[in-house]
Amino acid sequence: MTGQSTVVKGQTRAHHEKGAPPPPRVVIEGIQPEIDHGKFPIKRTVGENVVVTADIFAEGHDLVAAVLRHGPIGGTDWAEVSMSELGNDRWSGTFTVNSQGRYGYTLQAWVDYFATWRRDLSKKVDAGLNVSSELLEGAELVKQAAKRASGGDAEQLRVQADVLGHGGDIGVRVKLALSPELTSLMSRYVDRSGATAYERILGVTVERERARYGAWYEMFPRSSAPEPGRHGTFKDVESRLPYVVEMGFDVLYLPPIHPIGLSFRKGPNNTLTPGPHDPGSPWAIGSPEGGHKAVLPELGTLEDFDHLVTRAKQLGLEIALDIAYQCSPDHPYVKEHPEWFRHRPDGTIKYAENPPKKYQDIYPIDFESTDWKSLWEELRDVVLFWVSHGVTIFRVDNPHTKAFPFWEWLIREVWDRHPDTIFLAEAFTRPKVMKYLAKSGFSQSYSYFTWRTTKEGLTEYFTELTQTDVAEYMRPNLFANTPDILHESLQHGGRPAFQARLVLAATLGATYGIYGPPFEHCDGTPVRPGSEEYLDSEKYQCRFWNLDQPGTLRYFVSRVNTIRRDNSALQFDRNLRFFTISNSEMIAYAKSSPDRSDIILVIVNLDPYHAQEGSIQFPFWEFGLNESYQVHDLLTDARYDWRGEWNFVRLDPHVCPAHIFRVWR
Repeated sequence: MTGQSTVVKGQTRAHHEKGAPPPPRVVIEGIQPEIDHGKFPIKRTVGENVVVTADIFAEGHDLVAAVLRHGPIGGTDWAEVSMSELGNDRWSGTFTVNSQGRYGYTLQAWVDYFATWRRDLSKKVDAGLNVSSELLEGAELVKQAAKRASGGDAEQLRVQADVLGHGGDIGVRVKLALSPELTSLMSRYVDRSGATAYERILGVTVERERARYGAWYEMFPRSSAPEPGRHGTFKDVESRLPYVVEMGFDVLYLPPIHPIGLSFRKGPNNTLTPGPHDPGSPWAIGSPEGGHKAVLPELGTLEDFDHLVTRAKQLGLEIALDIAYQCSPDHPYVKEHPEWFRHRPDGTIKYAENPPKKYQDIYPIDFESTDWKSLWEELRDVVLFWVSHGVTIFRVDNPHTKAFPFWEWLIREVWDRHPDTIFLAEAFTRPKVMKYLAKSGFSQSYSYFTWRTTKEGLTEYFTELTQTDVAEYMRPNLFANTPDILHESLQHGGRPAFQARLVLAATLGATYGIYGPPFEHCDGTPVRPGSEEYLDSEKYQCRFWNLDQPGTLRYFVSRVNTIRRDNSALQFDRNLRFFTISNSEMIAYAKSSPDRSDIILVIVNLDPYHAQEGSIQFPFWEFGLNESYQVHDLLTDARYDWRGEWNFVRLDPHVCPAHIFRVWR
């Protein structure tokens, strides 16, 4: 019964009672966007539009009118926007969300008897027919509108009703009947007594801009020391902030900063034989020194962290923290709340496994614990603790291994208190699970971008992400690499592969990230052939990085991020469009601002070894361009004069594997 109106549902008997009004005539169905019959809200950021379309019609030939109603959830002062017919009974309306919060929208439609009468009157007048009777009908419609009006409008409508009905000269009466002034006045007092109201209030979650657009830089604080052989500190991270800012990043993401357990601690390259000074994995959270609300002493104090957050904000950078709901065997929770963990038949707690992988240093939390309410509240309070220390962005580790209802509850609990909070779901899992997490409230989602390396794979995947209803609720955060994922394309493609993947991530998506310094150092060495793990991974040891190492991509990264900031077209996802290019090793796509004042055309050579060339088909007329136009490569500052629909391009990956063109009128 989806799409039927509330006035119709459940009221059949009432409408058959003597004297009851007939059921509404207008049908409303096929609303877009509507996620899972309204169970989940769509997502927008402040200042974005919500375009709503629906099939709206009635039997026969009467004209229909419709409005899109919208406003804050729980509020009473909702606004209305008139909807326009697109053709074939498809209607559209648009509203803008101008502040953060939870909003709703719904539709109402009715038969417009006055507009129908006016249309038919005009046809009969044009045919030279006698319309005396029709004018009397119109006078009655205007008289009824006068009863719904008040003040001067009511008086004006009564006068016009008299003129229509008994005004003498029929030409004068027809002129009044068809006048824009009468039409405008009548539109303010339409008869909605038989209106159809859509049965649901559909939701919109409106977040701040950073939920939609931003560049993330991931680094391990333990590896931030300016000299080798020393464990990095928060103060060392603070000293590195200018480096991150100069590359143009908006968010600095830090893996877990909590005390690390000693039991079953992992050594270099995930070995089970750590040395006495090996720091262990930051994801093995908890020791006698504290758990999720404490900081690793080697990094500094909580006050040092607060100073880091404050200094980052002064530089225009936000700190994002990792939320990993799991514990080392040494975590205080294990002794204080053993009921929060799963136990084997012999009474011991089960460690984490992803067969054949074993994580002996980690205990997963049991979200179905008999004490689940206290557990959930404590985990919520972990997030609120770090919010109180100035953190409002969280990358959530493996949310797909925790209960969905927990995330729906936690995100709402935090967001109702702190609507600036942003949650990123690190869930490299099955597509439906990824999408459900996004629907459940996560602001952003990891994606399959890391494994989409071919033209066909990229085109198909990003068409789904940006041109289907997935775009209404799932915002991808395109990480080109992570501490866990060194794709084989980066292992073998060298500097050109890193450059190409950076351009793809930064321009296909409004939000993207890199794990550095391995990325800008073009570190492509796996721990072993066929593995996506880094050799000497920072997950298990401290590393020293020479930030001025020859061949660094830091300046290329900075240029790409500057282009993103200077061009609003690159700050959205749903405006992506792919184009034909006559080479399977090259991909071409564009993004443009709504008014087409900012047009960015990107062409990437996906082959890191050889120069590739081809002709791109660019429908210039669709962007309001003349047949002759100029493309300006924002990476190299080169300019090219193009003409017509097809133009030739050549990209040598050892010079630069991509064009980021600004298209000029």
